[in-house]
Amino acid sequence: MSEDSTLLSDFRGRSIRLTDERREHILEHPEMTGQFERLMETIGSPQTVVATTTDENVHVYHRYYESTPVTRKFLLVVVKILEADAFVLTAFFSRREKQGIVIWKV
Repeated sequence: MSEDSTLLSDFRGRSIRLTDERREHILEHPEMTGQFERLMETIGSPQTVVATTTDENVHVYHRYYESTPVTRKFLLVVVKILEADAFVLTAFFSRREKQGIVIWKV
């Protein structure tokens, strides 16, 4: 792991990288400021994980929060999963869950 990455662990114990560049991208959404703990919680303890229909290697981790900087929303963390690597692409709040193939649900 390079120095410009934070290593996170998902609900299956898989290591997921969050690069500084991706963290900066996420923070382009002003409502994501101060949401790092929730991002880690969503990856570590999601309520639903779906594989997107356009790319089965892109998984979207979902967790619903009653109170966010933008009212009640789902936090969606989008992760690219490869055989020898996994990394966060983006994260954002949404009023609905992402459609796809459910690969895990509470």
